[in-house]
Amino acid sequence: MRYDIAIIGTGPAGLEAAITAKVRNKNILLLGSNNLSSKIESAHTIQNYLSLPEVSGEQMQEQFRKHMEAMDIKITEDRANTVYAMGDYFAIQSHEGMYEADSVILACGMSVAKPFPGELENLGRGVSYCATCDAALYKGKRAIVIGYSKEEEKEADFLAEVADEVIYLPMYQEETSLSDKVKVMKDATPVRIGKIDNQMVLALNNGCIEANGIFILRESVAPSQLVPGLEIQDNHVVVDRALKTNLPGLFACGDITGAPYQYIKAAGEGNVAALSAVSYLADKKKK
Repeated sequence: MRYDIAIIGTGPAGLEAAITAKVRNKNILLLGSNNLSSKIESAHTIQNYLSLPEVSGEQMQEQFRKHMEAMDIKITEDRANTVYAMGDYFAIQSHEGMYEADSVILACGMSVAKPFPGELENLGRGVSYCATCDAALYKGKRAIVIGYSKEEEKEADFLAEVADEVIYLPMYQEETSLSDKVKVMKDATPVRIGKIDNQMVLALNNGCIEANGIFILRESVAPSQLVPGLEIQDNHVVVDRALKTNLPGLFACGDITGAPYQYIKAAGEGNVAALSAVSYLADKKKK
């Protein structure tokens, strides 16, 4: 199935883009979390969101959720790993599989995590961002998983069903709940990634470990890594006033486009991005 518009992200920008696209009768795919936005949920008080004075983040989340339910907009709980521009459509590789869409709106917020030295150089050459996608390649092999939240533990468990050995490095404080097949290293901090004789080497603060592959599972992927060929400046996606990127049919909105990092700004950009995507689809149909 090919969607008219795929929207990546369930913060204010992504939700508003979904609402606007739905009003314009577009067949949409909304990728994100049913919990919407952890950033909003943890906000104490928001004072500048029109019609919601002195609202807490939790209350705002609930209002957003009610609006989505009233519009019958469903969230596909999945995480996009890579978006490929295929000419007249986009292919989205995710943890759960592949999706296709005629246009895409990036509303996935800011990724503050810096890549490890050697990470990008070895991406696709022993470094991966999706254990469920590449698990089959590690049958009978050794793999390292660097997880940034408890959500990533299920991927490590899945990988352990295939790989001969899985070493898990949790980058969070909560206790892990992994299967007995997974070896947990709690006091190790990744420093650098290298490759020697087709073996991946992860340098730690207290030594080194080797494996056939390294999986880095973060909550969000930097835009430069998410979309090959996307124009980036200062770690933000470059857009024009219509929120078009340098790739035809690809739009971006919200924090990913830069300051100010405000919920009201993100929602407004979500509306503009969706209208621009609708216009793009109309022009494409004429041609």
